[in-house]
Amino acid sequence: MQPDTSLITINDNESHIVQFLKDLIIKPRVDIHRWSVITRQTPTLKIGYIGQHLTSLILGMQGVRTGARGHDIVDGTEVKSCTKVDQVDVCKDCNGRVMRTEIECPHCSSLRIGRKDDSKWLFSIRTDDELRYITEDVPRIFLLISDYPYFKTGNFSSIRFEAFEIFPQSPRMSIFNDLLSHYFVNNYLPKAGSNSKTSPMNFHPYSFQFYMCNPIKVFSCVIDNIDNENSSIVINHYVEPSVNRNSLASEDLPVQKLVKHELVRFIEDAPFDEIIRPLIIDGTTNKADLLIKIRRLKPEDWSTVIPLIDEKGKKFIPLRDIVISPQTAIYRRA
Repeated sequence: MQPDTSLITINDNESHIVQFLKDLIIKPRVDIHRWSVITRQTPTLKIGYIGQHLTSLILGMQGVRTGARGHDIVDGTEVKSCTKVDQVDVCKDCNGRVMRTEIECPHCSSLRIGRKDDSKWLFSIRTDDELRYITEDVPRIFLLISDYPYFKTGNFSSIRFEAFEIFPQSPRMSIFNDLLSHYFVNNYLPKAGSNSKTSPMNFHPYSFQFYMCNPIKVFSCVIDNIDNENSSIVINHYVEPSVNRNSLASEDLPVQKLVKHELVRFIEDAPFDEIIRPLIIDGTTNKADLLIKIRRLKPEDWSTVIPLIDEKGKKFIPLRDIVISPQTAIYRRA
C-alpha cells in the first residue's frame, strides 16, 4: 500500500486540481446548462475520461495513453468513476422524465419529483482470468465519485468530488475480492451458462458493502454555486501521492447502515473494553446497558450512542449473503 514514488511525476497537485476543476468542470457546466434551457436536453456531467485526468492529478501519476484499454495509471491502478450529478429524475405522478434543474414535471406540472441518486461503480468480470487480474494483478482500485453533498435537502447548487482507494492484495481489504468472486460465481456464470443477459457488478458508493471493504479516502472537495463561473472550490481532504496508505485509517461504517439484528450481534460478539467502549459517545459503561438501550432506540437514534464503527469493529460484523439472481450452485466464502 506504499505508492511507487518513482512514478510520481506531477507536482503542485492541489493547485493543478483546482485549475482543472475550473477549466473542465465548472466552465463547461455553466455553458451546457445555459444551452439546456433552450434545447431541453440533459446537461449530464459525464465523468469517464475526465475522471482519469482528475485521478492523475490526485495521484501525481500520468496515464499510459491507452484510453479504455490497458492500465489507467502508470503504476497499474484501475480507475472507476461514477457521477450522481444531473441524473434524470422521474415524475411520481405521470412517470415522465424530469431534469435535475426543473422543479416541476414538464409533462403534468406535478411537484412530486423522484430525485435519482443511484449511480454506482461498475465492475465487469467475464472470465476467470479477468477475476484473477483484478484481484491479484491490479495493485490499486481508485474509486472516484461526484455527487451532491446536500442531496437530501434538495440543494443541487453544490457538487462534491471524493476519491477512495482499495488495494485488492491487502488483507485489510479482502472483502472486496470476496464481493467480486461472489458476483462472478453467483451472478455472471449462471446467467452466461443459461444464455441470459449479463450485467456488470454494481458497487454502490457509501453502501454497507462499500464500508466493509475498508476503502481509504484520499480526496474530497466541494464546489459551491456550481452553475456560476464564480463558483468556490474547497479541498477538505487530500492525501499526498507519496504517503504510505498502510498508516491511514479506512472509512468508518455509519451505524445506520446496519439493521438491528446486525448491530445487536456486533455488541454481543465484540470485546466490550477493546472494541466497543471507544465507539460509545453517550457514556454507557457496560454491554448489558448498551444492548438494552439499542433495542429500545429507533435506528435513526442509534448514532446518539454509537455513531460509527471503525475497522477493528467491522471484523465482528458478519457479511451479508447477497443474492443477485437465482443460483444454480451454492457459493461459500473461503
